[in-house]
Amino acid sequence: MSHFSTVKTQLRKRKPLLQALHNLGYVPQEGEQLVRGYRGQTVKAQMSIQMPHGGDIGFRWNETSKAYELVTDLDLWKQQIPVDRFLAKLTQQYALTTVLTATAEEGFEVAETKNNVDGSIEIVVTRWDS
Repeated sequence: MSHFSTVKTQLRKRKPLLQALHNLGYVPQEGEQLVRGYRGQTVKAQMSIQMPHGGDIGFRWNETSKAYELVTDLDLWKQQIPVDRFLAKLTQQYALTTVLTATAEEGFEVAETKNNVDGSIEIVVTRWDS
């Protein structure tokens, strides 16, 4: 019996997902990876974060939803925060990366970034028009 759980996400682009994981202090491995779970069971994913004693975190492309889904053995989850909080932080970093990339492509510069007490992030961008 598999102990792996799959959690749907709205994370659709590889590059911002990788950057968001890096921003949170993780070192994801790309390419076809084996995500380790209970009693040596594995599942394939397109990227993974190898954890020291199993319970890896993987991201697998779902062709139907056109998004990456998180795959992990929740019984072995040993992160400092619960999986739903991890996904909330990851999604926030993903959105921040996506916004910063899009604004830079449109010629904007970040004037100010503020991390609020409630966990939200405010960004002020400017652009000089001639």
